[in-house]
Amino acid sequence: MPTPVPMSRTYLITGAASGIGKATAAHLREQGHTVIGADLKGTDISADLATPDGRGQLVDRARELTGGRLDAVIACAGLAHFVPLTVQVNYFGVVATLEGLRPLLAAGTDPRAVLLSSVASIRPADQALVDAALADDEEAAVAAAQAAIDRGEGHTIYGSSKQAITGWLRRTAVSDDWAAAGIPLNAVAPGTTVTLMTESMLADAESRKGVDAAVPMPLHGHARPEQIAPLLAWLTSPENTHVTGQVVFVDGGADAVLRGADVW
Repeated sequence: MPTPVPMSRTYLITGAASGIGKATAAHLREQGHTVIGADLKGTDISADLATPDGRGQLVDRARELTGGRLDAVIACAGLAHFVPLTVQVNYFGVVATLEGLRPLLAAGTDPRAVLLSSVASIRPADQALVDAALADDEEAAVAAAQAAIDRGEGHTIYGSSKQAITGWLRRTAVSDDWAAAGIPLNAVAPGTTVTLMTESMLADAESRKGVDAAVPMPLHGHARPEQIAPLLAWLTSPENTHVTGQVVFVDGGADAVLRGADVW
Protein backbone atom coordinates (compact mmCIF):
# COMPACT_ATOMS: atom_id res chain seq x y z
CA MET A 1 0.00 0.00 0.00
CA PRO A 2 1.27 3.53 -0.72
CA THR A 3 2.47 5.62 2.22
CA PRO A 4 -0.17 8.22 3.19
CA VAL A 5 0.84 11.77 2.31
CA PRO A 6 0.81 14.00 5.45
CA MET A 7 -1.77 16.76 5.40
CA SER A 8 -0.28 20.17 4.71
CA ARG A 9 -0.18 22.45 7.74
CA THR A 10 0.42 26.17 8.16
CA TYR A 11 3.36 27.12 10.38
CA LEU A 12 4.72 30.44 11.61
CA ILE A 13 8.39 30.47 12.55
CA THR A 14 10.13 33.43 14.16
CA GLY A 15 13.87 33.81 13.66
CA ALA A 16 13.36 32.24 10.23
CA ALA A 17 16.08 34.19 8.43
CA SER A 18 18.98 32.22 9.89
CA GLY A 19 20.12 29.36 12.08
CA ILE A 20 17.67 26.87 13.54
CA GLY A 21 14.64 28.86 12.41
CA LYS A 22 15.80 28.90 8.79
CA ALA A 23 16.67 25.20 8.84
CA THR A 24 13.31 24.30 10.35
CA ALA A 25 11.44 26.36 7.76
CA ALA A 26 13.32 24.53 4.99
CA HIS A 27 12.63 21.14 6.59
CA LEU A 28 8.89 21.81 6.84
CA ARG A 29 8.62 23.20 3.33
CA GLU A 30 10.32 20.06 2.02
CA GLN A 31 7.51 18.11 3.70
CA GLY A 32 4.94 20.15 1.79
CA HIS A 33 3.84 22.47 4.57
CA THR A 34 3.18 26.21 4.30
CA VAL A 35 5.65 28.22 6.36
CA ILE A 36 5.37 31.91 7.19
CA GLY A 37 8.73 33.23 8.31
CA ALA A 38 9.25 36.19 10.61
CA ASP A 39 12.47 38.02 11.42
CA LEU A 40 13.93 41.51 11.38
CA LYS A 41 14.19 41.33 7.59
CA GLY A 42 14.36 38.91 4.69
CA THR A 43 11.22 36.94 5.57
CA ASP A 44 7.46 37.10 5.04
CA ILE A 45 6.97 39.24 8.16
CA SER A 46 9.46 41.89 9.28
CA ALA A 47 9.10 42.62 12.98
CA ASP A 48 11.38 43.61 15.86
CA LEU A 49 10.40 41.42 18.81
CA ALA A 50 12.40 43.60 21.19
CA THR A 51 9.66 46.23 21.02
CA PRO A 52 5.93 46.28 21.82
CA ASP A 53 5.20 47.73 18.38
CA GLY A 54 7.15 45.00 16.65
CA ARG A 55 5.39 42.31 18.65
CA GLY A 56 2.03 43.78 17.69
CA GLN A 57 3.07 43.97 14.04
CA LEU A 58 3.95 40.28 14.07
CA VAL A 59 0.52 39.26 15.32
CA ASP A 60 -1.38 41.66 13.05
CA ARG A 61 0.52 40.60 9.94
CA ALA A 62 0.19 36.91 10.82
CA ARG A 63 -3.55 37.33 11.13
CA GLU A 64 -3.67 39.01 7.69
CA LEU A 65 -1.54 36.37 5.98
CA THR A 66 -3.33 33.36 7.47
CA GLY A 67 -6.94 34.50 7.53
CA GLY A 68 -6.89 34.11 11.30
CA ARG A 69 -5.77 30.49 11.67
CA LEU A 70 -2.47 28.73 12.27
CA ASP A 71 -1.71 25.08 12.88
CA ALA A 72 1.65 25.59 14.58
CA VAL A 73 4.03 28.23 15.91
CA ILE A 74 7.76 27.71 16.37
CA ALA A 75 9.39 30.57 18.29
CA CYS A 76 13.08 30.49 17.36
CA ALA A 77 13.91 34.21 17.44
CA GLY A 78 16.59 34.96 19.99
CA LEU A 79 19.82 36.75 20.88
CA ALA A 80 22.92 35.65 22.79
CA HIS A 81 24.46 39.07 23.41
CA PHE A 82 25.44 40.24 26.88
CA VAL A 83 23.03 43.18 26.74
CA PRO A 84 19.50 43.93 28.06
CA LEU A 85 18.11 43.55 24.52
CA THR A 86 18.66 39.80 24.92
CA VAL A 87 16.03 39.41 27.62
CA GLN A 88 13.64 41.66 25.71
CA VAL A 89 13.75 39.32 22.70
CA ASN A 90 14.34 35.96 24.40
CA TYR A 91 11.66 36.35 27.04
CA PHE A 92 9.23 39.16 26.33
CA GLY A 93 9.35 38.73 22.56
CA VAL A 94 8.72 34.98 22.84
CA VAL A 95 5.88 35.39 25.33
CA ALA A 96 4.23 38.04 23.15
CA THR A 97 4.59 35.80 20.10
CA LEU A 98 2.97 32.79 21.71
CA GLU A 99 0.27 34.66 23.62
CA GLY A 100 -0.53 36.87 20.63
CA LEU A 101 -0.77 33.97 18.20
CA ARG A 102 -2.63 31.59 20.53
CA PRO A 103 -6.07 32.68 19.22
CA LEU A 104 -4.91 31.82 15.69
CA LEU A 105 -3.76 28.42 16.93
CA ALA A 106 -7.10 27.85 18.63
CA ALA A 107 -8.72 28.25 15.20
CA GLY A 108 -6.28 25.83 13.57
CA THR A 109 -6.22 22.06 13.13
CA ASP A 110 -4.30 20.00 15.72
CA PRO A 111 -2.59 23.17 16.97
CA ARG A 112 0.88 22.93 18.47
CA ALA A 113 3.59 25.35 19.67
CA VAL A 114 7.23 25.09 20.63
CA LEU A 115 9.87 27.60 21.73
CA LEU A 116 13.64 27.50 21.71
CA SER A 117 15.30 27.32 25.11
CA SER A 118 18.96 26.37 25.62
CA VAL A 119 21.21 24.18 27.71
CA ALA A 120 22.33 27.55 29.13
CA SER A 121 19.03 27.58 31.04
CA ILE A 122 20.55 25.17 33.59
CA ARG A 123 23.55 27.40 34.34
CA PRO A 124 23.58 29.73 37.38
CA ALA A 125 21.20 32.60 36.65
CA ASP A 126 20.62 36.17 37.78
CA GLN A 127 17.61 35.61 40.01
CA ALA A 128 16.52 39.25 39.93
CA LEU A 129 16.31 39.11 36.14
CA VAL A 130 14.45 35.80 36.16
CA ASP A 131 11.97 36.99 38.80
CA ALA A 132 11.29 40.27 37.00
CA ALA A 133 10.66 38.49 33.71
CA LEU A 134 8.30 35.95 35.27
CA ALA A 135 6.46 38.84 36.94
CA ASP A 136 5.96 40.32 33.44
CA ASP A 137 7.91 43.43 34.45
CA GLU A 138 9.99 44.27 31.38
CA GLU A 139 11.35 47.51 32.82
CA ALA A 140 12.63 45.71 35.92
CA ALA A 141 14.08 42.87 33.84
CA VAL A 142 15.99 45.32 31.65
CA ALA A 143 17.24 47.10 34.77
CA ALA A 144 18.37 43.78 36.26
CA ALA A 145 20.23 42.95 33.05
CA GLN A 146 21.98 46.32 33.13
CA ALA A 147 22.86 45.82 36.80
CA ALA A 148 24.43 42.48 35.89
CA ILE A 149 26.55 44.21 33.26
CA ASP A 150 27.58 46.88 35.76
CA ARG A 151 28.72 44.12 38.16
CA GLY A 152 30.76 42.47 35.41
CA GLU A 153 28.25 39.60 35.11
CA GLY A 154 26.76 40.34 31.72
CA HIS A 155 27.51 36.76 30.69
CA THR A 156 24.59 35.60 32.86
CA ILE A 157 21.95 37.47 30.85
CA TYR A 158 21.51 34.90 28.07
CA GLY A 159 21.14 31.89 30.37
CA SER A 160 18.88 33.88 32.70
CA SER A 161 16.59 34.81 29.82
CA LYS A 162 16.37 31.14 28.82
CA GLN A 163 15.75 30.02 32.40
CA ALA A 164 12.95 32.57 32.66
CA ILE A 165 11.25 31.50 29.43
CA THR A 166 11.53 27.87 30.54
CA GLY A 167 9.79 28.77 33.79
CA TRP A 168 7.06 30.53 31.84
CA LEU A 169 6.66 27.48 29.65
CA ARG A 170 6.27 25.10 32.59
CA ARG A 171 3.52 27.10 34.25
CA THR A 172 1.77 28.10 31.01
CA ALA A 173 1.68 24.78 29.16
CA VAL A 174 -0.75 23.23 31.65
CA SER A 175 -3.10 26.22 31.79
CA ASP A 176 -6.66 26.44 30.48
CA ASP A 177 -5.51 28.48 27.47
CA TRP A 178 -3.11 25.75 26.35
CA ALA A 179 -3.46 22.21 27.72
CA ALA A 180 -7.18 22.43 28.42
CA ALA A 181 -7.64 23.95 24.95
CA GLY A 182 -5.82 21.00 23.39
CA ILE A 183 -2.64 22.90 22.41
CA PRO A 184 0.65 21.22 23.39
CA LEU A 185 3.35 23.75 24.27
CA ASN A 186 6.96 22.60 24.62
CA ALA A 187 10.57 23.75 24.40
CA VAL A 188 13.69 22.41 22.74
CA ALA A 189 17.00 23.19 24.44
CA PRO A 190 19.98 22.83 22.07
CA GLY A 191 23.57 22.59 23.15
CA THR A 192 26.25 24.30 21.09
CA THR A 193 24.87 24.65 17.57
CA VAL A 194 26.94 25.90 14.65
CA THR A 195 25.20 29.08 13.52
CA LEU A 196 26.16 32.67 12.73
CA MET A 197 25.61 33.40 16.44
CA THR A 198 28.34 30.94 17.51
CA GLU A 199 30.62 31.06 14.47
CA SER A 200 33.15 33.52 15.87
CA MET A 201 33.42 31.70 19.22
CA LEU A 202 34.00 28.34 17.56
CA ALA A 203 36.52 29.68 15.04
CA ASP A 204 39.06 30.57 17.73
CA ALA A 205 40.77 27.57 19.36
CA GLU A 206 40.92 29.05 22.86
CA SER A 207 37.36 30.32 22.74
CA ARG A 208 36.17 26.95 21.42
CA LYS A 209 37.90 25.21 24.31
CA GLY A 210 35.98 27.42 26.75
CA VAL A 211 32.69 26.73 24.99
CA ASP A 212 33.29 22.98 25.10
CA ALA A 213 34.18 23.10 28.78
CA ALA A 214 30.95 24.95 29.57
CA VAL A 215 28.82 22.75 27.28
CA PRO A 216 30.38 19.27 27.07
CA MET A 217 28.76 17.28 24.25
CA PRO A 218 30.05 13.68 24.29
CA LEU A 219 27.56 12.50 21.66
CA HIS A 220 28.72 13.71 18.21
CA GLY A 221 29.85 17.14 19.44
CA HIS A 222 28.39 20.38 18.09
CA ALA A 223 25.08 20.18 16.26
CA ARG A 224 24.02 21.76 12.99
CA PRO A 225 20.69 23.60 12.72
CA GLU A 226 19.24 20.96 10.39
CA GLN A 227 19.80 18.36 13.13
CA ILE A 228 17.53 20.29 15.50
CA ALA A 229 14.76 20.89 12.95
CA PRO A 230 13.21 17.38 12.89
CA LEU A 231 12.45 17.47 16.62
CA LEU A 232 10.81 20.89 16.32
CA ALA A 233 8.77 19.49 13.44
CA TRP A 234 7.65 16.44 15.42
CA LEU A 235 6.68 18.42 18.54
CA THR A 236 4.43 20.61 16.37
CA SER A 237 2.95 17.73 14.38
CA PRO A 238 -0.43 16.01 14.97
CA GLU A 239 1.54 12.95 16.11
CA ASN A 240 2.38 14.77 19.34
CA THR A 241 -0.79 14.23 21.34
CA HIS A 242 0.46 14.12 24.95
CA VAL A 243 3.87 15.78 25.23
CA THR A 244 3.45 19.22 26.79
CA GLY A 245 5.30 21.44 29.24
CA GLN A 246 8.55 19.62 28.45
CA VAL A 247 12.05 20.88 27.77
CA VAL A 248 13.74 18.44 25.41
CA PHE A 249 17.53 18.78 25.46
CA VAL A 250 19.22 18.31 22.08
CA ASP A 251 22.67 18.80 23.50
CA GLY A 252 24.82 15.75 22.84
CA GLY A 253 24.54 14.80 26.52
CA ALA A 254 25.57 18.16 28.03
CA ASP A 255 22.64 18.29 30.47
CA ALA A 256 23.38 14.76 31.69
CA VAL A 257 27.07 15.61 32.16
CA LEU A 258 26.45 18.91 33.92
CA ARG A 259 23.55 17.92 36.19
CA GLY A 260 24.08 14.17 36.44
CA ALA A 261 21.56 11.90 38.14
CA ASP A 262 20.98 14.23 41.11
CA VAL A 263 18.42 16.27 39.15
CA TRP A 264 16.03 13.35 39.66
